[in-house]
Amino acid sequence: ISKPHLPFVAPKKYWDLHKRDEMPVAPFQQKARNGPELAYHRASELYAYSDIPSLASFSDQKGGGLDIPLDKQKELIHGYHAATSYADAQVGMLLRALDSLGLRENTIVVLWGDHGWHLGDHNLWCKHTNFEQATHSPLLVSDPRIKPSRTTSVTEFIDVFPTICELAGVAVPAHLDGKSLVPVMKNPDSKVKEFAVSQYPRTHNAMEIERLGYSDGEFMGYSIRTDRYRFTLWMKDGFRSDKPFKNDLVVATELYDYDKDPNETVNVVDEKEYSSVSKQLREQMLRFLKSQASKN
Repeated sequence: ISKPHLPFVAPKKYWDLHKRDEMPVAPFQQKARNGPELAYHRASELYAYSDIPSLASFSDQKGGGLDIPLDKQKELIHGYHAATSYADAQVGMLLRALDSLGLRENTIVVLWGDHGWHLGDHNLWCKHTNFEQATHSPLLVSDPRIKPSRTTSVTEFIDVFPTICELAGVAVPAHLDGKSLVPVMKNPDSKVKEFAVSQYPRTHNAMEIERLGYSDGEFMGYSIRTDRYRFTLWMKDGFRSDKPFKNDLVVATELYDYDKDPNETVNVVDEKEYSSVSKQLREQMLRFLKSQASKN
């Protein structure tokens, strides 16, 4: 199911389910204090549409103003809600088909999204970041033998396959990076891993090089998300996790505390009170990168 995704096209009845004047806009529409330029982008996917006001330069986007007029923001958010409702309706059709065939009580259903979506937070739109809005996506696993529940336990897409294996009574291959989420399904207060990993690049193109001021545009941001924090390293010179880590390749670091700062308004990686947290999460990141490099 390709919705919600640009363009936000859906039948009128799904638009009518939502009131545009009630659409909430993002409360924080600025770059995070102390945030590195690498963390942001020009939202080129959105600005390809003719009804989106053009940016004169990236400085327009990072300056804290509402670059997209409020009425256009509400229109976009309305469209996102409408497209989501349309997608929900298609899921409903599939589930009704399972019911009509008498298969619901013998079927495992997994529904997940491939990424999240910025709707004006940080003055960002679309995806293409390591921030929470882009990396946090829906994941629902339904097994008729397990009571429904909801959890905040950290999970990753690589956990889907081992979860299905265990639910289906198939041996989970030993070489998998993912972990079965069945323990979390049975006890939503439990957890099977300490953090989730995401990554997103800033690629070599003229627009990005001009914006960032680097001679080389081959960067990769690696991010780990615990139950409270997000720690991100930005690496230069085309670094990937199959290569040995070198400290001189790090060009920027981020740390956000979601208990105190759910909107990621301040990068606290260099603040004294977070020194022990930064050190701990950096060590976790380096262990992860080392584990990946050892597999190649």
